[in-house]
Amino acid sequence: MPKEIQAKKILNRSKHSSYWFGVEYGFNIYRGCEHRCIYCDTRSECYGVDDFDNIIVKINAPELLKNELARKRNKRAVLGTGAMSDPYTPIELEYKLTRECLKIIADRQFPVNICTKSNLILRDLDLLERISKVYACVQFTITTPNDELAKITEPMAPLPKKRFEAMGILSSAGIKVGVTMMPLLPFINESEDDIKVLVQKAKYYGAEYIVPSFGMTLRDRQRAYYYNELDISFPGVREKYEKRFKEYYQAGTVNYKKMKSVFIKECTKHNISYKMPSYQSEQTAFQLSFFK
Repeated sequence: MPKEIQAKKILNRSKHSSYWFGVEYGFNIYRGCEHRCIYCDTRSECYGVDDFDNIIVKINAPELLKNELARKRNKRAVLGTGAMSDPYTPIELEYKLTRECLKIIADRQFPVNICTKSNLILRDLDLLERISKVYACVQFTITTPNDELAKITEPMAPLPKKRFEAMGILSSAGIKVGVTMMPLLPFINESEDDIKVLVQKAKYYGAEYIVPSFGMTLRDRQRAYYYNELDISFPGVREKYEKRFKEYYQAGTVNYKKMKSVFIKECTKHNISYKMPSYQSEQTAFQLSFFK
């Protein structure tokens, strides 16, 4: 059962807005996630979510957002959600708090960036179309185009094919869409063929960009959970991790140079950017084109 709380605040100022899609204020309506991705970094102790599989619901999130945005004078400040926990985790069907927050963002005319693994976002297409008159950018995290593999590594998330289809619908509606191809799991989904198929599908469904991460993080509770899942679903792979990565925080793909080369070649071939877009960069580009 979810735990409802009254949060004290909802918006968190980003110290490095250029690092993640130009997001200046991040917000998380839920703590924890129901998608059960075996590699999720947010299980780590540093994030303070002790029981990641049980959802904490910030029941007053829309009220807080409305009040906090009323005090923000910079209407160009990008609001972002989905970096810590998915705003479209299944419990959103019941609470509809993400939808309520998007209504407020649309009314206040702020730009927004959303990261999700769920096609539930299509429910809010009407609001995203309103927000897109200012700026709306949605990236779907897709680690593999292989639905069967995703059933193991992301057991409760909508299948990649559903995410691609949702991307296509948003793109057709004029919403800026892309892919966060992260993480690539060493010894599991670092595949040249998978990368090629993923880029081809992303292009077909209207993605303007793909932001990759050739590897994953491994720390404390995240590592323990992940290694346990490896023992269950990928016997023998844990030992490869322990031998190669020891206690390191970063676990890069074994064939990093080859994976990156194939990825860049495919993106270039299909005219897809592999640079992280932002509202600020688009505004700058527009202003320069105007003066030209």
